Amino acid sequence: MKLQKIKAETHTGQQQTSSPGHAGIYVLLLSAALSGCMTTRIEHVKDTSTGIEAGESIVIFASSYHTSNPAEDDLIECVTKRVQSGSGKLQVHPEAEFRDALFPWLEPRTAPRTAEDLPELLERPGVWEQVHERDIRYIVWIQGDTERTSSGGSLSCAAGPGGGGCFGLAWWENLSAYEATIWDLEDGTRAGKVSTNVNGTSVIPALVIPVPLIARTQAAACKGLAKQLQSFITESPPTT
Repeated sequence: MKLQKIKAETHTGQQQTSSPGHAGIYVLLLSAALSGCMTTRIEHVKDTSTGIEAGESIVIFASSYHTSNPAEDDLIECVTKRVQSGSGKLQVHPEAEFRDALFPWLEPRTAPRTAEDLPELLERPGVWEQVHERDIRYIVWIQGDTERTSSGGSLSCAAGPGGGGCFGLAWWENLSAYEATIWDLEDGTRAGKVSTNVNGTSVIPALVIPVPLIARTQAAACKGLAKQLQSFITESPPTT
């Protein structure tokens, strides 16, 4: 087993407004000090060499609902879209069509509960024939979720005869943690795993005008996971 390099990145962002008044200046100063920040950590572990031929495709699944943290549908859609673009793009077979073709083996009652159960799926009657007919080389099994890990502060808004505004500071921290297990259907073995963890702090400071500074951790996790899946399967260095 070969442990690949762990990559960590930190991204910060600021939001600007034009021609701010005195209150706006205070908000901008506070925004600069407390702007949304994200830290991304990506790992992959490779068990075997990989590669993919022209005409071959992959299928991307969310983990079974039986697991404690099945990946969200929008995360799966995002990863599916991204791995089909760029210089390392992969052909993705529609998950719904593949599920129908393998009926009833991918129904909730009979679907594999973990990635490690996939070899058993391939032994089901007719499964290998459907895989071969569609030139599917890899199954990518994604599990994980985005959750709020902490929050604090307070924000209140009021309106009166002389106008209104919001005052205070609210913040929260999200963690998007996902893991993709890649199975090579050519020899029925696990090729390895790719995981990404994105931790981000969102802030809404307000001195009359709220200025949301949102750390979009799930979007960052999707981008990182898709890029690493491309490089993992094609065995090419990830593009920056």
